[in-house]
Amino acid sequence: MTSVLQRAFGWARRRAENVLAALLAAMFIAFIIQIAMRYLFNAPVGWTTEVSTLCWVWGILWGAALVLTEEEEIRFDILYGALPPALRRVFDMVTGLAVVGVFGWSLPAVHDYVTFMKVEKSAYLGIRFDWLYSVYLVFAVAMIIRYGWIVWRAATGRRHLGARAG
Repeated sequence: MTSVLQRAFGWARRRAENVLAALLAAMFIAFIIQIAMRYLFNAPVGWTTEVSTLCWVWGILWGAALVLTEEEEIRFDILYGALPPALRRVFDMVTGLAVVGVFGWSLPAVHDYVTFMKVEKSAYLGIRFDWLYSVYLVFAVAMIIRYGWIVWRAATGRRHLGARAG
């Protein structure tokens, strides 16, 4: 990869991390407001629960799609780690093709569902559900790209920097 592309991807990754940090901060602030309103002022408010929940869902899917690296994913790799490199490549291709296939197959239905949800709004903040659920489309497309890349690397015998040596 050229240094210009590496810098561009690095910059975009840092901005995705900034968004994730903002989501975590908003969730924490809403949580503190919720505690203060309920226990200090005896005046519970519902919107804080909604903000916390929305930030949590967005944070999980946004982080998994755009921030988490392949090495940071949690995996049960006892069997995988014991395999020779050639067989690991086969495992990478099979599992990668399965992930790409499932997400690719479900993407049209997910898109239809997300766009359909424009008729509903959240209870307290009145945010349209299609906006709230749109992060899942980002997540699904990112998984298709990520695992397509894993399949390509396995098929061509290339390991990326930072991958475990076989």
